[in-house]
Amino acid sequence: MDAPRIALIGGTGFIGSTVAEYLTRQGALLTVVSRRPDSHPALSVLPGVSVVAADVYDEGSLTRLLAGHDAVVNLVGILHGRRRDFERAHVTLPETLTRAMRAAGVRRLVHVSALGSDAHAPSDYQQTKALGERVVEQSGLSWTILRPSVVFGRGDSFLNLFASLCRHLPLLPLSGAATRFAPVWVEDVARAIAACLERPATVGEVLELAGPNSYTLAELVRYVGEVTGHPRTVIPLPAALAMLQASVMECLPGPTLISRDNVRSLQVDNVSLAPFPADLLGFTPSALEAVVPGYLGKDSHAARLNRYRAS
Repeated sequence: MDAPRIALIGGTGFIGSTVAEYLTRQGALLTVVSRRPDSHPALSVLPGVSVVAADVYDEGSLTRLLAGHDAVVNLVGILHGRRRDFERAHVTLPETLTRAMRAAGVRRLVHVSALGSDAHAPSDYQQTKALGERVVEQSGLSWTILRPSVVFGRGDSFLNLFASLCRHLPLLPLSGAATRFAPVWVEDVARAIAACLERPATVGEVLELAGPNSYTLAELVRYVGEVTGHPRTVIPLPAALAMLQASVMECLPGPTLISRDNVRSLQVDNVSLAPFPADLLGFTPSALEAVVPGYLGKDSHAARLNRYRAS
């Protein structure tokens, strides 16, 4: 049987690189689309991976690129920006992608959305994710939509961010401290995508990917502090102060740590009412406590490097 040819859209980020590694271990041939192929050498050396330059918003270029592929995985998503930025990434891109897939004769699509997607949700992020799902559902393709909760793992920008803050700040003022999350391991997200590509029973399904346990954001931050050896006091911020903090963060140079749209997202718990779809996917998710100490713990490789730098 020939190896499947799969195109990854948005495959160069934290989740995408893990998905690429997982799928290549399964024997797939991957085309990873990037605006700057030369900036992803780690992906380029994976067996069976081609990192190619393309404008994913150019329907003609995308159609030519997708020709001959068996499936597409769309991982594109942004956390910060204005309304039109969210609409471009979460709605316009799925519209362009699904048209290009139909033109190229590629039927299978796994679309990675987000838990909490809802057209009536408080944030632009959540609303536009829901609008993008509607585009996929109405595309006429053989689609599966995955809705992961917040994704953690080595190299994430979630728990690693809190680990850095715990190292450098004596107190942590926290927006959305009482909001609940069910974090899911990035390797489990990659495994779920691979399972969807292999299992026809997942076609036409919207699957929520949540970890086995839920926590408030404050509990997660305290846990990270304990694991890293930097326990910190968490100070929950009321809504008005949280928005003020985010307004200031948006004006600072460098990557935005939290935006006002993020604060609005935190008004809604990020947990699933449905059980993890283990029967459809063929596995159960790993617990956060079984994974996090391996990359954030005091005896992890990263921690040893930090101690070496400090000395």
